[in-house]
Amino acid sequence: MGNISEFGRLVLLGVPLGNPGDASDRLRETLATADVVAAEDTRRLARLARDLEITIPGRIISYFEGNEERRTPDLVDALRSGAVVALATDGGMPSVSDPGYRLVRAALDAGVPVTAAPGPSAVTTALALSGLPTDRFCFEGFPPRSGGARRSRFRVLAAEERTLVFFEAPHRIAATLADLADAFGAGRPAAVCRELTKTYEEIVRRPLGELAAWAADGEPRGEITLVVAGADPAAAPRPSDEVLRAAVTERETAGSSRRDAITAVATEYGLRRRDLYAVIHPPTAPPA
Repeated sequence: MGNISEFGRLVLLGVPLGNPGDASDRLRETLATADVVAAEDTRRLARLARDLEITIPGRIISYFEGNEERRTPDLVDALRSGAVVALATDGGMPSVSDPGYRLVRAALDAGVPVTAAPGPSAVTTALALSGLPTDRFCFEGFPPRSGGARRSRFRVLAAEERTLVFFEAPHRIAATLADLADAFGAGRPAAVCRELTKTYEEIVRRPLGELAAWAADGEPRGEITLVVAGADPAAAPRPSDEVLRAAVTERETAGSSRRDAITAVATEYGLRRRDLYAVIHPPTAPPA
């Protein structure tokens, strides 16, 4: 490997969520000077450049979920040859539920410097606007698409005490809210944040049960970020056996042994290990 100073650099661009007025000076400068701009949607990038009244002289290529595996090696080669490569998604920071992680990891593995021109984030913007606690939160990205996997995941998250942030597609938001209301309780506070920073921005703050009915009455459109209050530890009952079994199964699927999975779940929910073991391995009745 050559000296790192011989390499170019990868710049992750925090692209406006919708309002071009949120573009930073560093974003403008990087777009105007990068050798290569890899964009999730080249048409959106062209529209952004027009809105910002800048010209992008570098080579523009598409870089999205369907081609990122194929195009990453070429971009790494360009970086190793000294090129400055900028990565732009449709909005927000690359690699946060958007293309980018694969390229970041490949660049770091190749010894190439990676930096960012930070900018808007749908996660923290929605969190701040939700009116829900912001001191501790976790980002869950997009929930599973299939109903069964989604409901299973929500059962595991039902006891999470931190505020939860999700992304969701408009055509799935009604089903997702209904599943959340079932798993978390219809009264759990939440907020649907739609079209953040855009002309038709809308923040709907209601309990999950009411939000599920609202979404079912008419499919919300646009980009959606969902914020859900964490569980109240003082009010939260012991998780159901079904939730506990799902939590153990999830850890086993991720590679943990049954013993380690039971220990981790017992610790997470404040249970005695032997009590959880009895849930996972219920005693069999003696033969009559």
